[in-house]
Amino acid sequence: MAVTDHTVDVSHAMISTPVPPGDWLVVTPIIITVLGGVVCLMLRKHTKIQPRIAIATLALLMLSNFGLLARVLDKGVVTMVMGQWLPPYGIAFSVDATGAILALIASIVAFATALYGVGDSDATARRYGFYPFLMLLMTSVSGTFLTGDIFNLYVWFEVLLISSFGLLILGSDKAQLDGAVKYGILNLIATTLFLIATGYLYGLIGTLNMADIPRSVLTLPDKAPITTVAMLYLLAFGMKAAAFPVNFWLPASYHTPRIAVAGVFAGLLTKVGIYALMRTMVMLLPVHHAMLSGVLAVVAVATMISGVLGAMAQSDLRRALGYLVISGIGSMLAGIAVSTTLALTGTILYAIHSIIVMTGLYFVTGMAVRISDTFALRKLGGLYGKSPLLALAFFILAMSLSGLPPTSGFWAKVVLVDAALKAGSPWLAGSILVTGFLTTIALTRIGLYAFWRGGPEGTPDGTAFAYAQSHEVATPDVSAAYTGMWLALGLLVGLSLFIGVAPNGLVAIAKTGVAGLIDPSGYIGSVFGSTGGQL
Repeated sequence: MAVTDHTVDVSHAMISTPVPPGDWLVVTPIIITVLGGVVCLMLRKHTKIQPRIAIATLALLMLSNFGLLARVLDKGVVTMVMGQWLPPYGIAFSVDATGAILALIASIVAFATALYGVGDSDATARRYGFYPFLMLLMTSVSGTFLTGDIFNLYVWFEVLLISSFGLLILGSDKAQLDGAVKYGILNLIATTLFLIATGYLYGLIGTLNMADIPRSVLTLPDKAPITTVAMLYLLAFGMKAAAFPVNFWLPASYHTPRIAVAGVFAGLLTKVGIYALMRTMVMLLPVHHAMLSGVLAVVAVATMISGVLGAMAQSDLRRALGYLVISGIGSMLAGIAVSTTLALTGTILYAIHSIIVMTGLYFVTGMAVRISDTFALRKLGGLYGKSPLLALAFFILAMSLSGLPPTSGFWAKVVLVDAALKAGSPWLAGSILVTGFLTTIALTRIGLYAFWRGGPEGTPDGTAFAYAQSHEVATPDVSAAYTGMWLALGLLVGLSLFIGVAPNGLVAIAKTGVAGLIDPSGYIGSVFGSTGGQL
């Protein structure tokens, strides 16, 4: 029997041209972290080998993200569609300057966390998944910053919740389990709201591709309830970012896990919520974002002030830092509320600064506790005499969080204040400045209690050095496992200082990312080709 040759033309349904080699950098971070996590899981009983694998994997992730950022800055938005299906049917990974720079900074902090974890995680924590969960966490964070599909953004949020929950309960003591329940329930509520909003959006416009959404929204009739979708996204991502008044889950949970875990949480998890807010509200739903900008501004001020006042009221180092994480979220929300090019540039700069500095401050706290064996401010004292180098690291990071030069926090706050004033919102600029002043007071209080005074409450007063010498307290060991902790802290402190001294390159990258958020024509063109790049 003769066989008829049927030729099928798939050019209208699938991408038939080869993917440029450089574009594979878009999905390389996912591949690297998944494989690294699998290897760490397979070797879970080999607790001395796991850190080496994780550190090497995350170093490779940093290099991959650096290459991806370089390609985005050179070529513009880079897109890869899974399975070669033409968008919007194929699941797209689309990376602009905003996603690329945040992915790079996140990988640097994860690398520092892996180094710090050498001294902070014991054999039990490694056997029960510290490094595999860290790899899974970075898979989800990378996927969040690189995805071009809003449903897949939801999927990555779910992976993030799973990995963070696993890290949160390492140790399985009562406080950790209590914190994990609060964290898990409230974040599940947020992801449920996210899913409802996404389903509602799909029902209205029939697409979830981020490049297709801005064009499809413009074709909706005036009575379409798209504002409801925008409000649901605002509530869901506001809860993820720990914005007032849905931020009570953060101080209830961040003081319970290991310091390495708390540090990477403080650096990354809330910033994922901020990124999602910028992507959905500014790029996908700009008209409805403008309608809600007043609400965002009020929420921003309430988040800033409530966070810093909460930090001033705490007598536990970890709880104080948790409230300072919340306060920083308010500053970023202020930039999103103003939503000019300058304001959004400040938001990106502040997000990068906060990722670095908050992780570093948690690492300082962990090393201080190794010296004094307590998180209570009343029981701390004399740390300057015990470790002047640790006191210097705290001083630099505290300056940065307060927004003082020459650190990363200074430029972020300068840009945000300037943007608020130029937008005619002096009260918002004033709130940022007042929050910075109160942050300085809160951190000065910690510094005086923990580092400068002669000793804990109830001991004879004196200089910190005299107290340390009289009690024969040695300088912390900087060898063996502690070497990784010092290297991690030094990396973050040095990065904050470098950004403060030479901010121009980072500012230029942030401006490029903001331009793509405000005018997504380049983003759309990368996904749909040159003919589909106009709104």
